[in-house]
Amino acid sequence: MDVVLDFERPIVQLRTRIAQLRDLEAANGVDLSASIEQLEHQSRKLEQRIFSRLSPWQRTLLSRHASRPYTLDYVDTLFEEWTELHGDRAGHDDQALVCGMARFRGTPVVVIGHQKGRNTKENIRRNFGMARPDGYRKALRIMNLAERFGMPILTFIDTPGAYPGIDAEERGQAEAIAKNILEMARLTVPVIATVIGEGGSGGALAIGVANRVLMLENSVYSVISPEGCAAILWRDRAEGPRAAEALRITARDCAELGVVDEVVSEPYGGAHRHPEEMANALGDALAKHLDELMALDAGQLREDRYARFRVMGKLTGDA
Repeated sequence: MDVVLDFERPIVQLRTRIAQLRDLEAANGVDLSASIEQLEHQSRKLEQRIFSRLSPWQRTLLSRHASRPYTLDYVDTLFEEWTELHGDRAGHDDQALVCGMARFRGTPVVVIGHQKGRNTKENIRRNFGMARPDGYRKALRIMNLAERFGMPILTFIDTPGAYPGIDAEERGQAEAIAKNILEMARLTVPVIATVIGEGGSGGALAIGVANRVLMLENSVYSVISPEGCAAILWRDRAEGPRAAEALRITARDCAELGVVDEVVSEPYGGAHRHPEEMANALGDALAKHLDELMALDAGQLREDRYARFRVMGKLTGDA
């Protein structure tokens, strides 16, 4: 059953009523088109009003929505000839990060992205999108393969953060993330990262050092989750909405701060309500940036990536 967030409930109730009227119309042969049209108009207006005024916390909830498209959903809709590649060549194959080769609108590319699950069994397999160091080492291996063959890299970020378990720490979680950040900065092929849901901490940045960073409108990008921040500052995870406001984690905030290069608008109702429309919009944005980056040579790509991160942040007060 589809998950319905509290602020979505009035919209869903209207849609349910519309569906009931359609069924009644079909069953009894009566003309209810005027009532249906009126309710559809109300539904559109209500949807626009609600989704044009979402708070940072509501966008955080949307970024985590269980029906939101994940990396493999975008692989199915945006790419052709997908071939998944497995293993870090050190004995492990983390399922929270998927990697592979494909064609994007005719161009051979490498795709890397976090993957969550739709149910309990799949979430356990995918570790809720939280990669262990093996996943980041697999990703780096595939990035090096992309560089060897001159293939652009498209990454999809959707994780609460890197897995903080004891086994991950024992196998060098911090080192794996740090090495990815270092090696991605040196890549000589175009890299585009897209935050499609949650962009959490170093787990996101480990595949996010890119020439262009995009964010979907209802995604979030932050060094810590709102609940984690609230637990530290106010010793109460229930203060998550307050922390979300202070952290400036929404796509619009990140664009204003220069953290991301483009916010890709979502249809009213969110990406999970209109996945095909969302995929088309994201595909167009990726194609635009990829065309721009393909015109640069290896040295220019490195310099472009370095300059992008170098200008982030502002000093205030006396120097």
